[in-house]
Amino acid sequence: MEQYIIKGGMPLAGEVNIAGAKNAALGILAASIMTDETVTIENLPDVSDINVFLQAIESIGAKVERIDRHTAKINASTVDQHEVEEGYMKKIRASYYMLGALLGKYKEAKVVLPGGCKIGARPIDQHLKGFRALGGDVKIEHGSVKVKAERLHSNDIYLDVVTVGATINIMLAAALADGKTTIENAAKEPHVVDVANFLNSMGANIKGAGTDLIRIKGVERLHGTTYSVIPDQIEAGTFMFASAVTKGDVIVKNVIPKHLESITAKLIEMGCEVEEFDDAVRVVSKDRLKKTNIKTLPYPGFPTDMQPQGVVALALAEGVSIVTESIFENRFKYVDELARMGSNIKVEGNTAIIEGVEKYMGASISAPDLRAGAALVIAGLAADGFTSIEDIHYIERGYEDLPEKLSSLGALIEKVSDEKEIQKFKLKVG
Repeated sequence: MEQYIIKGGMPLAGEVNIAGAKNAALGILAASIMTDETVTIENLPDVSDINVFLQAIESIGAKVERIDRHTAKINASTVDQHEVEEGYMKKIRASYYMLGALLGKYKEAKVVLPGGCKIGARPIDQHLKGFRALGGDVKIEHGSVKVKAERLHSNDIYLDVVTVGATINIMLAAALADGKTTIENAAKEPHVVDVANFLNSMGANIKGAGTDLIRIKGVERLHGTTYSVIPDQIEAGTFMFASAVTKGDVIVKNVIPKHLESITAKLIEMGCEVEEFDDAVRVVSKDRLKKTNIKTLPYPGFPTDMQPQGVVALALAEGVSIVTESIFENRFKYVDELARMGSNIKVEGNTAIIEGVEKYMGASISAPDLRAGAALVIAGLAADGFTSIEDIHYIERGYEDLPEKLSSLGALIEKVSDEKEIQKFKLKVG
């Protein structure tokens, strides 16, 4: 079984390039099937979620050509079915974006209820509410969602909760609906804006993305385009926290600093120096981290996807910190793994009370989900001795070349597949 083996204690130093945003790319890939013309998408991250999604697009008849590792050409003029195979879609939560895209273009769609990380209940009721408001007939049968419409018409849709997935999905369907649709209480995340910008580059008429009121004037058809995905704020934040916990000095390149403001603010509170450039941030950590409190919130608040990385850092900080998870109810599962490394964290409901310890100790641990897995890698980088992390398939869903990028910064980390390779790594690094 593949795993990461890490020898901790090395400060990270140097420069690292951030890949395209996985969450934006998934919505953009879904939107790419809404035209019969060729779409070229650049800066795609080479991660398993993206590769599975491309296979799913091929499975409905679209032509997918990989120009290089980070560029794909998609032509959906050959799409001949509107049902996405179960095997692909149970693997990734973003399967539901195919509902909005297929419904918008073909007026019918059938998709298996989504998979992905088990970090808590993530109902799709707001998605379905939106589809119904646009004139879709929604049925849930045998674990699948089926949506059909004679035609899609505009409507004013108020989301009961701020949800990225529903905002994007409704935007996809409404782009080709008759009339003017509004989405109130819309999510404002950078990847919502990126999907809207992509649709607009195809001829859609979407205004207000990035605010809580999005206006969509339906158009008759969309055309081909070439588009580059924005940088991944969560990968960037992960490397920023990795620098913080290893007492490092890392320049994180190919980022949009504005997208990182909530992360930057917390690192500064924790005693790090953060320097912003046009498309890079530098994080320097010299002394023991200071305590602070974190509460996850929809953008522009502190991202839920950065909560585990924040906890890993605060568990090494001086004093008592409190982290409140307000988005997902089951996102502290990794705390048991961190306890094996010597942390002192008490979880009560959606709150973690963290008493900082001087150091972590290497241990054998498992990644329970994507972001927690990356956070445990950070803990391993800061720990005394060797740490092995299993179930790395979760991490590879959203991080491209994580061991290689960390190694380029001076980390001692390797992906191994058996005991012999583990021993070889231990002999090599001493």
